[in-house]
Amino acid sequence: MRVAIIGAGISGLGAAWILRKTHSVSVFEAADYPGGHTHTVDVSLQGVSAPVDTGFLVFNDRTYPNLLGLFAELNVPWTASDMSLSVRLPALNLEWCGSSLSTLFAQKRNILRPAFWGMLKDILRFNREALAWLNISDADITLDEFLRRGAYGEWFKTAYLLPMAAAIWSCPTATMLAYPARSILQFYRNHGLLQIFDRPQWRTVVGGGREYVQRITRQLSDVRLNAPVEALHPAPEGGVMVQFAGNQKEHFDQVICALHGDQARKLLGDHWPEQSAALAQCQYQDNEAYLHWDESFLPKHRKAWAAWNFHEEGVADARRSVAVTYLINQLQPLPFKTPVMVTLNPQRVPDPQKTWAQFHYAHPVFDHGALAGQEAVRRLQGRDGLWFCGAWLGHGFHEDGLRSAVEVANHMGIRATWQKQASPATEPRMETWPQQVLR
Repeated sequence: MRVAIIGAGISGLGAAWILRKTHSVSVFEAADYPGGHTHTVDVSLQGVSAPVDTGFLVFNDRTYPNLLGLFAELNVPWTASDMSLSVRLPALNLEWCGSSLSTLFAQKRNILRPAFWGMLKDILRFNREALAWLNISDADITLDEFLRRGAYGEWFKTAYLLPMAAAIWSCPTATMLAYPARSILQFYRNHGLLQIFDRPQWRTVVGGGREYVQRITRQLSDVRLNAPVEALHPAPEGGVMVQFAGNQKEHFDQVICALHGDQARKLLGDHWPEQSAALAQCQYQDNEAYLHWDESFLPKHRKAWAAWNFHEEGVADARRSVAVTYLINQLQPLPFKTPVMVTLNPQRVPDPQKTWAQFHYAHPVFDHGALAGQEAVRRLQGRDGLWFCGAWLGHGFHEDGLRSAVEVANHMGIRATWQKQASPATEPRMETWPQQVLR
């Protein structure tokens, strides 16, 4: 069969890789590079150049089974990474990082702040109660309702849980409060975020994510860059007509839309109303990213520097896009002593003299409507030769995008060579270093 794959992110490339030996596959990509959110950029400092990832950065050894399988098949090199988090809230005159006791109290005044100790106690209580709630409740409530029922303190919400969640999903904190509690807590449990010890080992690709992209595209016979698809039409003889480059049309037996849900919906026109209605429930958050070396975006206390650094400038606003700075030196092996950063949605622009580039990304919003849209899309997969895959069909991460591609390939009768199940989340050890401090 002739199969068109629209989009060359992890979902599109994953589908193309799995189907390449059994079908005639053509990949259409609107950008001038393949990879989507896998976007590696070469930067130079003091005469030294190195690849830096600005989108996809890390994966782990426990909840990324498909990505691990693909990387093993491609012989992609990797090394250990760090996933520490710091929070800086000037309105509370607060900085802290959860890596260790030393970083926890990098700001010495935290030792004498009752509100800070109350936050630590709430973290421990939240970890216990969230695990218990997942085991006994099927309530369909928002994160906000879960927190209100648990009577968690304001510092726990504003200085820990919401910064972490907003940084993970690249959404405003107000948006995170409207997320389904069960979906968030299941993600936290599966990724070891409800425990201190025995967390997954995070990894990053040596040489940047483009290493795996290049290994895939070198073995695909038809990858078309700068080739935006303009519309899809049902073909009278069956299959789908793909319209691109003005009014050019090409017939395919099957079409896989490996795009954001809103992008896929625009291609359908009035031809597939059920699919369009399902896709309409999947919303997106626009985010601006700056690649720079302006240290003022890191915590003032160097001990509090982390891989992920959440920060609020001025008065907090729960509706404002999340501002987080990724310290790439702690996430990837770089030959620089100077901090290299990617800042998402800065409330002030980094120093232009210290900025390499600016990028635009869109991330899915996983509210109740999005979850309903996911289920509707799954029921409609393959109808009239039309398929959908993308990270938005899961939790929004690389593994979700690849898993959705694997599922589409399975429905088409092809299995990935690496297919296996993710390891179940391990039970946390109840004795943690905050508990030792708080006893």
